[in-house]
Amino acid sequence: MAVRRAARQQAVSDHKRGLILDAARAVFSEEGLEGASLRAIATRAGYTPAALYFHFDSKEAIYADVLRTSLRALGRHVSEAVSEAQDAQAKLRAAAMAFFWFYAENPRDLDLGFYLFRGGMKPKGLGRERDEALNDDLAIALRPISEAARVLGASPMAAELLMVDTFAHATGLLLLLHTGRIRMFGASAAERMEAYLDGRIGALMQDAKPC
Repeated sequence: MAVRRAARQQAVSDHKRGLILDAARAVFSEEGLEGASLRAIATRAGYTPAALYFHFDSKEAIYADVLRTSLRALGRHVSEAVSEAQDAQAKLRAAAMAFFWFYAENPRDLDLGFYLFRGGMKPKGLGRERDEALNDDLAIALRPISEAARVLGASPMAAELLMVDTFAHATGLLLLLHTGRIRMFGASAAERMEAYLDGRIGALMQDAKPC
């Protein structure tokens, strides 16, 4: 009986936590980290602000949980794409394009990922431990890029830099895509991403050729 009661209580708690996170995601999407408030999240979830403290100790804790869910979904998306690729070239391309398409199709998730720049270009984190944990989740999603680069002959440092460069290139194109600025150039963000990868993979293969 006690076990059943504990299981029911946990199920209720998980359900409430889920409602809070769903409400928080909507509020953060509309207001950003800076503009959102616990009161607004609680109202959207149908609870009082005090009730939120049974599940989270701060607005930043809620944001971290929402972003963690997003980053782990990104990681699964990239992992699934890589698992279908047959060789290192295909894996590198699949990982990079899966990253690009995840955020191309989910712009709200891209907004969440750039919480550091809410309210202008002044960095504001969620606390050192949370920031480090979230960075780890992002690194896991991007890691297949560097792993494939190493298989193609890149040094560990070069592979890491390629991963960083690919991340930067993709996010730049995604910014142009979601703001509509890419239309100024009569270009396709996806095609420019593919072209970038063609160049980087081609350079890796050239470097790997015996002299």
